[in-house]
Amino acid sequence: MSTALLASSTSSSFPVLPSLIIIPLIGALLVAVTSRQRPELLKLIAVITSVTTGAISIWLLSAFDSTPGSAEFQFGSQQQWLSDLGISWTFGIDGISLFLVVLTGVLFPLALLATNPEHSNRAWYGWLLVLEAGVMGVFVSLDLVMFFLCFEAVLVPMYFLIGRWGHDNRTYAATKFFLYTMAGSALMLVGILALAFLHAEATGGSITFDLVEIAEAQSLATTTARWVFLSFALGFAVKVPIFPLHTWLPDAHTEAPTAGSVILAGVLLKLGTYGFLRFGLYLFPEASHYFAPVFLTLGVIGILYGAVVATMQKDLKRLVAYSSVAHLGFIVLGTFALNTEGITGGLLQMINHGISTSALFLLVGMIYERTHTRQIQELGGLQRSAPLMAGIFTLVMLSSIGLPGLNGFVGEFLILLGVFNAHRWWAVVATIGVVLAALYLLWAYQRVFHGPTKEDKEDIRDLSLKEKLVLGPLVALIIFMGVYPRPVIERMEPAVDALIEHIETHVDEFREPITQKGSSIGESNSSDHGVDE
Repeated sequence: MSTALLASSTSSSFPVLPSLIIIPLIGALLVAVTSRQRPELLKLIAVITSVTTGAISIWLLSAFDSTPGSAEFQFGSQQQWLSDLGISWTFGIDGISLFLVVLTGVLFPLALLATNPEHSNRAWYGWLLVLEAGVMGVFVSLDLVMFFLCFEAVLVPMYFLIGRWGHDNRTYAATKFFLYTMAGSALMLVGILALAFLHAEATGGSITFDLVEIAEAQSLATTTARWVFLSFALGFAVKVPIFPLHTWLPDAHTEAPTAGSVILAGVLLKLGTYGFLRFGLYLFPEASHYFAPVFLTLGVIGILYGAVVATMQKDLKRLVAYSSVAHLGFIVLGTFALNTEGITGGLLQMINHGISTSALFLLVGMIYERTHTRQIQELGGLQRSAPLMAGIFTLVMLSSIGLPGLNGFVGEFLILLGVFNAHRWWAVVATIGVVLAALYLLWAYQRVFHGPTKEDKEDIRDLSLKEKLVLGPLVALIIFMGVYPRPVIERMEPAVDALIEHIETHVDEFREPITQKGSSIGESNSSDHGVDE
């Protein structure tokens, strides 16, 4: 990031963004040197560390400049690392990354509070804190090498969280997760190196991995940029995951411990969708426009496929996992609508999915803890003995469906509006996924909480005080973002509008000159920046 850009962005003498990475790592180190015979102290260290990180992320939200036109990166920090190679510790956030940082800061403390490991407490808390540091690094890094290192670093803790504390088939699920994501990322590394060297060759300057400098230069030839984009896109597509690269996700979710599922659904899946926004569209605007129909098609297939397969699941946790495939299809759809409504809706849906699906996995974990089963046919009538749990499950389920007044509706509405403005038939087909979501979630709810009660499950306890405190913030966010999403959207839109303007400018440079109104990527109407049909 250039010195001028850093100087013009909101800054602080305290390195606030690096602290989001450093504090969890210090917490992990403290956990590592604490005796494993003191599990209460281990958990206290982990919770305090994670709460501190979350508090900093919330402070960022309050201090963020949300005035119109505030599209620049804020709280910028830059420190040379390997100057001969053009690698630096460069950090910054804007409206695209702000709420993903806050979501990470909120979910990790809740996951730590909600669950207790059955064994190896020290390793459990240590890996969770390392995972938090890696995720934060992805969302704040503006250097391609730093981004890649953090992007890859999250694989190791999640592999161990699934492989050591997961369920019966955990080794297979952890290995599959690691191999899939590692393979996609390896090709992305080749793309990063190619991009840096080709940029240096084209500009005649030194090698740099600075995101802003490379993106603004747009120095690659059209065909070359498309090939390099595909190397990035494959790594992001596996991480999302986009159909047909999704097969690792249901296994990982099903076999992961509850905290692992919460973090995987809440923030790890967003690394891929965020990667498309921050790096795919920004670095390769023409290639993103060129391949948009491919990703729109895969997004629609993912929506329908995820919904249909979810309907047939017998395992409640696996059903929620396949629902994520459908919801992520909506996010991909909004992202590649390439207009303000679609991208804002996709970004908002990243946050909504993180909140709602994390709450669903917490509730599924609470049901499993009480009944020792996730098989839908072995459950039934739980509403009689646990009415509060049933009520909260209903609310979270309806938010996942997209009921007006809850958070899921706002994101889906904006996505469908954006896609309809750009490619209306994709929007029409995607709407079927909304109907199917209501089918499989309502049917699952009816079978689990209503009907005859199983004899061995007549006296299960309702939510404890700790469980209410964990679910309370998520329920509050579901309602608040459904009723009053304006503060969130206002902070997103300047950065989204700047990205759309960047795409329009550079796509017009690569394409044949187009002067007639409405024939370019962006319509003359400022509310519709979509790709023409």
